[in-house]
Amino acid sequence: MESFLISKSGLKPLPRIYIRPITGLVPRNYFSKPRFLHTSMCFSDLKVTTPLKVASVEEDEEINERMHGINKIGEQEEETIFDPAAPPPFNLADVRATIPQHCWVKDPWKSMSYVVRDVALVLSLAAAVVYVNNWLVWPLYWVAQGTMFWALFVLGHDCGHGSFSNNPKLNSLVGHLLHSFILVPYHGWRISHRIHHQNQGHVENDESWHPLTEKTYMSLDNNELTWRFKFPFPLLVYPFYLWGRSPGKTGSHFDPNSELFVPSERKDVITSSLCWTAMAAILVGLGFTMGPMLLLKLYGVPYWEWSYIRGGLTTLDRDYGWMNNIHHDIGTHVIHHLFPQIPHYHLIEATKAAKPVLGKYYREPERSGPIPFYLIGVFIRSLKEDHYVSDTGDVVYYKTDPNIFKSA
Repeated sequence: MESFLISKSGLKPLPRIYIRPITGLVPRNYFSKPRFLHTSMCFSDLKVTTPLKVASVEEDEEINERMHGINKIGEQEEETIFDPAAPPPFNLADVRATIPQHCWVKDPWKSMSYVVRDVALVLSLAAAVVYVNNWLVWPLYWVAQGTMFWALFVLGHDCGHGSFSNNPKLNSLVGHLLHSFILVPYHGWRISHRIHHQNQGHVENDESWHPLTEKTYMSLDNNELTWRFKFPFPLLVYPFYLWGRSPGKTGSHFDPNSELFVPSERKDVITSSLCWTAMAAILVGLGFTMGPMLLLKLYGVPYWEWSYIRGGLTTLDRDYGWMNNIHHDIGTHVIHHLFPQIPHYHLIEATKAAKPVLGKYYREPERSGPIPFYLIGVFIRSLKEDHYVSDTGDVVYYKTDPNIFKSA
């Protein structure tokens, strides 16, 4: 059965649902039949004192008017309750119509300027840390360079969506260069990411944010639970996801015969896997040339750092503080998922234009300080609460296993 996921953690697109009881509501037909006033019912203005009597016509009209007024208040209160599982009162065309036309324009020169900027920063950081070569500086370099590796990933991500330019060959060339450098198989990832966009929130078909069904969750051993739910391990599993996909799914981003791909895509997958292999060979050669320790410090640690960031930041709209610009405003994730063809440098403007139509279906991101430390709390809360979803139902919610890790 097809199911769609709604999370209560804040890491998935739809907000929490708070069920609020409505008091004072009386059905409209409550007074449509003869009824009796009992001493157990107290209307302060009526001052009913007799044990039992049939209500007069005048009393009936007065009570009906009072209760109708209570119903009106209740209806107004009921209207304020937002159900994110309900179909929105607008369609995709309504949202598209709010976005200025120039936001759809792809400027390859502007896109390339971001590539030049980011590559220059990556090379400058590496040259500077080698020149200084101080253990007090290396940790700062790892964080900064890991952040820049993530920026390279986002630009390659734009190539995969076709929002980098209107030239598929340019998109493929730049995407391969950027993603291969950070050991991501460009076409393999591009195709699986396209599946993710087409099936976001779908329990069975979503690719990169694939929730565990209760049956799959109960089959996991303690090691698998640790890697998926124990901080910080889930932030480090992206390379393993590329090799083996999510729990419950088979195949690999490197295997052209994987069920991820159709036959016409196999040549693309082979091309990307060869580019990945070439980058891996270059790293091995550099290890022999400069020594494995220096290679580990220059590339190895930043690589795991960018994987860590990638695991923690790919969510709904988020404010990343000073990293917003460095990460090419990837925090504007709602509009990006609705219209992935919009270039990253137009996403902020497009989001502002669309918010009046989205209304409550858009959740304003929490404001961050210069460094988004608040995301650590959001992520840990998700690990504690979002464990699995029901095996049945059209709209399902994350459930919490209170006994997770206790047996371990």
